[in-house]
Amino acid sequence: MNSKYSKSLHEIVAENIIKKLEQGRAPWQKPWNSNSPAFELPYNAITGNRYKGINSLSLLSSDREDPRWMTFNQASAKGWNVRKGEKASLIQFVKTHELIAKKDEKGKPILDEQGKPVKAKVGLDRAIITSAWVFNAQQIDGIEPMVKPDVKQIQWNPIQRAENIIHASGADITHKAGDRAFYSPSIDSITMPMREQFDASDKYYSTLLHELGHWTGHKDRLDRSMIGSFGTEGYAREELRAEIASMLIGQELHIGHDPGQHIAYVDSWIKILRDTPFEIHTAAADGEKILNYLLAFEQKREIKADANVQADARFQRTKKSSLDIGDEIPYNNTLYKVHGYLKRDRMRVEDLTTGNIFPLSKTDRLYNSLLHAKQQPDTVKVGEDLHRPVNAEKEAVASYGIRR
Repeated sequence: MNSKYSKSLHEIVAENIIKKLEQGRAPWQKPWNSNSPAFELPYNAITGNRYKGINSLSLLSSDREDPRWMTFNQASAKGWNVRKGEKASLIQFVKTHELIAKKDEKGKPILDEQGKPVKAKVGLDRAIITSAWVFNAQQIDGIEPMVKPDVKQIQWNPIQRAENIIHASGADITHKAGDRAFYSPSIDSITMPMREQFDASDKYYSTLLHELGHWTGHKDRLDRSMIGSFGTEGYAREELRAEIASMLIGQELHIGHDPGQHIAYVDSWIKILRDTPFEIHTAAADGEKILNYLLAFEQKREIKADANVQADARFQRTKKSSLDIGDEIPYNNTLYKVHGYLKRDRMRVEDLTTGNIFPLSKTDRLYNSLLHAKQQPDTVKVGEDLHRPVNAEKEAVASYGIRR
């Protein structure tokens, strides 16, 4: 099948995208409707893994409605049949391992219970880029129909998720009345129109996340070339990356993006892809990097939140392992309050029932009784032995002059 094609994948994809740009849209320019089923990027129907980078753009160029793809062998293994005459789509992947048949001490192949050779995965000395051909589910008989998830049935709030990422990024964002949204590399700041100027919240966040995509190019982040003013080739190259990233982010968060905002770059994109077809490969790879960079903020936020929960739990356990200033503990029909610390590891405790204040040491039986009552208040019974050193209160008044 490879003999039919002499062009590389990036050349094929670049040509397909140029045709679509000339027709008015590109593969990453998917219209979004918050009332329709969720848009999904191409993924392998068997492994469930999403195709990334240029592979994603290659499969999107086929204009298939079903996002599921697989190789001929994967379909056959499931008992499905690729219809006669259907054409496969080209993808590439990096091969780091190969399967080698296991052999016994005599050099004979080791067979499994079905009599087939047992194979082991062996790492290659050098990774190689290889090609594969895949078919869409619409080209296959026997596979179950695709049921797309309804955006309205998503369990989490996409807008809140977008807000969390933006907040966690720490990006400098300024809102001004007007019709411009842009990122300024010179001052490392994003300028956005006022929120109320957008007729829907998902449009606001998709626009802001697009600009946040540009923000990732700063030298202290992903360090992309940000040289070039509006209308230059450098500006169009950066916009191409942000546009692809917007599609990825929009699909990941289910907020979509507005492809109509960037019509002004179409002619520049066509020229770039004609002159340097490999640009689509690097742009797609950078789009994935932008997505991963932004999603990392979400992961860090979750890790931080989990750490805070664990820290709070540890604090609560520590807090319950000792008496602390301010504790008011009901015990044996009496309410005790810890006022402060004294010398020699003793505490200043008040019997709120009588008003008496006395020192209490950790070695006193009352201390352990109060600590038990604090840790397990429901287990302390009314009328339980107090174990309180009554003389200690009198001694405290005499020795320290402690009074209410």
